[in-house]
Amino acid sequence: MTTSAFSTVELAPSDPILGLTELFKSDANPNKVNLGVGVYYDDAGSVPLLECVKSAEARVVGKQAARPYQPIDGNANYGKLVQALLFGAESDALAENRIITAQTLGGTGALRVGADFLKQVVGCSDVWISDPSWENHRGIFQNAGLKVNVYPYYDSNTGGIAFDQMVEQLKTLPKQSVVLLHACCHNPTGVDLNTEQWKIIAELIVEHALIPFLDIAYQGFGVSLDEDGFVVRLFTERCKNLIISNSFSKSFSLYGERIGGLSIVSSSAEEAKRVQSQLKRLIRTNYSNPPIYSGAVVETVLADSDLKSQWDTELGGMRERIKHMRLELSSNIAKLCPDVDFSFITRQQGMFSYSGLTREQVVRLREEYSIYAIESGRICVAALNSKNIGVVSEAIAKVIT
Repeated sequence: MTTSAFSTVELAPSDPILGLTELFKSDANPNKVNLGVGVYYDDAGSVPLLECVKSAEARVVGKQAARPYQPIDGNANYGKLVQALLFGAESDALAENRIITAQTLGGTGALRVGADFLKQVVGCSDVWISDPSWENHRGIFQNAGLKVNVYPYYDSNTGGIAFDQMVEQLKTLPKQSVVLLHACCHNPTGVDLNTEQWKIIAELIVEHALIPFLDIAYQGFGVSLDEDGFVVRLFTERCKNLIISNSFSKSFSLYGERIGGLSIVSSSAEEAKRVQSQLKRLIRTNYSNPPIYSGAVVETVLADSDLKSQWDTELGGMRERIKHMRLELSSNIAKLCPDVDFSFITRQQGMFSYSGLTREQVVRLREEYSIYAIESGRICVAALNSKNIGVVSEAIAKVIT
């Protein structure tokens, strides 16, 4: 018999989040709680199907339309609606035709296409991500051929931003270095820059000729759809070039539909056309073109004022529920552990929190109480609800005292 061509293939390490989910599924404890996966759950512990999505789906399916190939960069009207949401309908860059948008396979797909563009077309060699950052950021850019470096971001001593260190590091970067920034609801820490800090970073990016890449996967989970889009509009005003990846997985609760977008701001309309041509070439040799259904659902909601208003309301309900869970957890820990200040969790935004739990404490939570979290201490606050908040609070209190 001949030797298998794959005999030297090694077993890859499990994904830190998906691997944790497998452990969670095999746990027989009826009171188990998974705080590791980045998914919004309602108070019943279920992934919600939004009412605006139900209505949009009924319209899409009711048309009984054929399913031809879409253009390489997706539905043009979808792209325009995404642009209005991100940049504002009155954007000068939009009016000047300096922005192109491609429908992508979720935010992850947008990040990868953007990374390929920077490496293969622009000729970039390095990208800088926050310390810490979403773990998949590193893998996406590494696999695209970019060297991944980190800049200071989270200050574990204060539970805030290591802003001075961040600024000093960014000042040292070579020109044309790519800087990945979380536009809102930082994953994994939940700690965001304030308005004045963002303005400083934008000016620094321009002054040192860096290339900003904004990842906005949680628009609407911070303060509001409009206010969470502030950073995108700020950088569009200040920077000649800008790349933005956005996702609707969380905000529309469409995790399995893989719908997002990649937008690129150029210095002129003519430059934008050239950028678009190269983007199409990259997509064509990757997945050829995006699917129809998910984009049609989002397009239907964004294009209809009533459905869009309903979406905004439903998204606001999700956002407020997460904030309530933050308050509940902080209050419970204060009662159970009067000497421990857990109030920092209420100042964080979005679905996630850097809880301050050590690796050893996280392991104890899992092994002794069937509470599953990432070993970095990141927890998904959106996984908490009125039924499990007590169990989780008591377990945390026991491992931190």
